[in-house]
Amino acid sequence: MKIATFNINGIKARIGALTAWLEEAQPDVALLQEIKSVDEGFPSEHFEAMGYNVETHGQKSFNGVAILSKLPLEDVTRGLPGDESDEQARYIEASVMGDHMAVRLCGLYLPNGNPCPGPKYDYKLAWMKRLKARAQSLLDAEMPFLMAGDYNIIPQAEDAARPESWTDDALFRMESRNAFREIVNLGLTDAVRARNPAPETYSFWDYQAGAWNRNDGIRIDHILMSALVADHMTDVGIDAAIRGHDKPSDHVPVWVELAI
Repeated sequence: MKIATFNINGIKARIGALTAWLEEAQPDVALLQEIKSVDEGFPSEHFEAMGYNVETHGQKSFNGVAILSKLPLEDVTRGLPGDESDEQARYIEASVMGDHMAVRLCGLYLPNGNPCPGPKYDYKLAWMKRLKARAQSLLDAEMPFLMAGDYNIIPQAEDAARPESWTDDALFRMESRNAFREIVNLGLTDAVRARNPAPETYSFWDYQAGAWNRNDGIRIDHILMSALVADHMTDVGIDAAIRGHDKPSDHVPVWVELAI
């Protein structure tokens, strides 16, 4: 089973690029972020015609997450537990059944947090505490799961071409990195780093200042897997080349293959 995460930066602007990638990469499941669309505005029929089941948790003009799956999606839930007042569409869960086991898919778009310090940064850190609590509850239930998406976290200096330029940014502040590490330290595996320790392994290049051509990137899109899932990983990758295609997102897909 091939599962990917992809921040598409707007479904209306990126439907062509997303379609081309789906046709080429053929993921069984794609967890999408920043669809920037209400549920009824998402082009579900287009992707259903490609063989995907579609579930969305949308929001007008901002945020929004979705799941495209060639496999049936079961027990779909929307919104990260822990704060009923949170109206931002940043989290969706569903279960898929492989040949041997079910996997809980958690698709997320973690808050950026800038400017910091300030209320947006406070919201980011509070959101991460809720994400940690959700991961712990899934672990307590002994449910195989992965949490994949745009985390807006640069975990280590090697995950940025110029780490010194991110020192005071919400993506790289020590509080952010520590919060991410607390989640990983529950016993989760960072899929990319489990197989690829090399520097210059990025998933995002800004549109400004020729970042793509200079490979001035950062790694902020992550797949974290519980041990029950990580044991079945057979391959992992980042489809960086599509950043150079027409009308690209500033993010690229990160994917994992599981023998489940």
